[in-house]
Amino acid sequence: MHVVIMGCGRLGSTLAQKLDAQGHQVAVIDRDAESFRRLGDNFGGLTVNGIGFDRDVLRAAGVERADAFAAVSSGDNSNIIAARLARETFGVSRVVARIYDSRRAAVYERLGIPTIATIRWASERMYRFLVPDERVEVFRDPTSVVSIVETPLHRDWIGRTVKSLEDRTGARMAYLSRFGLGTLTQPSTVLQDGDQVYMLVTDEIVDQVLDIAQGADKEGN
Repeated sequence: MHVVIMGCGRLGSTLAQKLDAQGHQVAVIDRDAESFRRLGDNFGGLTVNGIGFDRDVLRAAGVERADAFAAVSSGDNSNIIAARLARETFGVSRVVARIYDSRRAAVYERLGIPTIATIRWASERMYRFLVPDERVEVFRDPTSVVSIVETPLHRDWIGRTVKSLEDRTGARMAYLSRFGLGTLTQPSTVLQDGDQVYMLVTDEIVDQVLDIAQGADKEGN
């Protein structure tokens, strides 16, 4: 892959070093040439000194042949402008932007640009470390909106289909573990005794999902 990274701070330099070490072609853009020192002597990629949303600078970094673009500078506005240019003008298929303001991040997500809302992500991670609950959360997306939680089932669900569980809880099944092996399910998959079920949820519905799954199904069919 050819990856263009705008911003050579701690995040950008770490990402660039990791991609370079894995054999990818990497170009890093930053307006401060001194920041490239963070890349170290072993970095084999390209460095481009300039403003990351300048089209000529982007072209110099190879954005026209890029497979992916990451905008991770310290400025929200710069990141989103560069990300939109990469996607809408140069047709880069994989684009992500770091956004400090979580309210802006939600807007940009609706524009189809994945964002890493740093403050929201960090605060959620710290909160869950400081105030643990009984949920077994195995995954949370970078925007801290969607998670996968282990969902113990009441015995009433044994013999029922995945579709019936999804319809009742309003959530979707991510996967289940059966006999120690992860399994992707179909709506018609029948739940068996001993299955470990993992559901895709948001914070707004997780309690409802767990309550329904762990309680006797009073609306069984």
